Amino acid sequence: MLGSALRPSSDRDTADVAVIGAGLAGLAAAHHLTAAGLRVTVLEATGTIGGRMTTEEVDGYRMDRSGRLLSSDWPELSRCPGLERLSLRPFASGVLLHSGDRALRVGPPRAPRSARGAKAGGRAGARAAASALAGARRPLSGTLDLARLRAQLARLAVTPAERLRARPELPVAQALAARGVPARTVEGLLRPLLGALLCDPDLTTSSRVGDLALRGFARGGLCLPAGGAAAVPALLAEGLPAGTVRTGVRAVSVSTNAVVTREHGTVRCRAVLIATGAHDAAELLPGLRVPDFHPITVLHHAVDERAPTAEPHLLIDADRRGPVAYTMVTSAVDPSRVRPGRALVTSVVLGPAAAEPVGELDRAARAQLAVLYGAPTGRWHLLAAHHDARAVPAMPAPHDPRRPVRVLDGLYVCGDHRDTSSPQGALRSARRAADAIRRDFGIRPLPEEEGDALSAVA
Repeated sequence: MLGSALRPSSDRDTADVAVIGAGLAGLAAAHHLTAAGLRVTVLEATGTIGGRMTTEEVDGYRMDRSGRLLSSDWPELSRCPGLERLSLRPFASGVLLHSGDRALRVGPPRAPRSARGAKAGGRAGARAAASALAGARRPLSGTLDLARLRAQLARLAVTPAERLRARPELPVAQALAARGVPARTVEGLLRPLLGALLCDPDLTTSSRVGDLALRGFARGGLCLPAGGAAAVPALLAEGLPAGTVRTGVRAVSVSTNAVVTREHGTVRCRAVLIATGAHDAAELLPGLRVPDFHPITVLHHAVDERAPTAEPHLLIDADRRGPVAYTMVTSAVDPSRVRPGRALVTSVVLGPAAAEPVGELDRAARAQLAVLYGAPTGRWHLLAAHHDARAVPAMPAPHDPRRPVRVLDGLYVCGDHRDTSSPQGALRSARRAADAIRRDFGIRPLPEEEGDALSAVA
């Protein structure tokens, strides 16, 4: 039976739901709620929307602050209202792992360019993707190891997500060892690849999440949103009724029927949804669990001379010969991020090295990138360096991907810290929270669909 504790307000000065936070989760939840006929107001403390998914524009360059990658296999990209026009730019050349003078190119067929086509494309290409994942120019390990890897990825690509969720749960590194995966395969291929997908170079993440990350990669590959990460929250905001989002409004306390703000008085409502990061959510909801985090630093270099490569691939350093975990010529993947004739190289630093001073990181990264790209980097210009110590909530074993989103009737919480640490997790937690609110308002929840099961990629 549907809940009926809450009733939509007849007072035009009282919102049905006040959403705190205009990041991905808050904006997606607002879409689900307004689609149900509820009046929603979104309160954002800063002057911009998007949370971690923001893009800085400098001299014609569009630079993402987070360095996070998307997957066309994420079902929430096609399920979330407002993202119908989202254009995805695939790493059409796949992922290239460098080890010494050897390289392994991995990657499924070209990903779809729209969010609506992502779900179907991931399913249709699953088997073809799995075989393509093992195509090597110069194998990093022996033929037997490569054959085993091919078989494992093929199985993951077609295994139902729920079956992977039922596997015994260990830290990824321990699970790989327990399954008998040769150490040279783990160190030469799986550790650098999974470290990039999970933003966790030590592979402390739950093995279930790691399996599903590889599954999503095998089925859909990796991609970037055209125009920058900020295009995703921008599309969500554009699709909401005028006046729904209010920026520069900081919440200082909440109850089930009001949000007290620092400088804008009290916002009256029938329910409150906190859709901020974990630390900000815990300030409003004392006692809320705050996870550990994986830090990230993103370096953006402008290349004035000829681009080091025109291939749209993700480059991973399997030898870890410097601070950069993975790098890309962003302008080769998405030309809209630079002016014609220019090139943008984006490199992501994970783990403890992300906390190093920018000057030291830049010097070490240039030496590493010169080897990876086979091109001099002395004249590259560092446009921006974005550091986030709380970039990715940690997901150690055991990890619950469906943490409760209802605190009590009228008070709810969502975000990637309630689900999986990815944009997919933020979108899914928003839908789960919207479902809970709809039930409590006596409105039928959203229908369950295939793909609701955990499908995590960092």
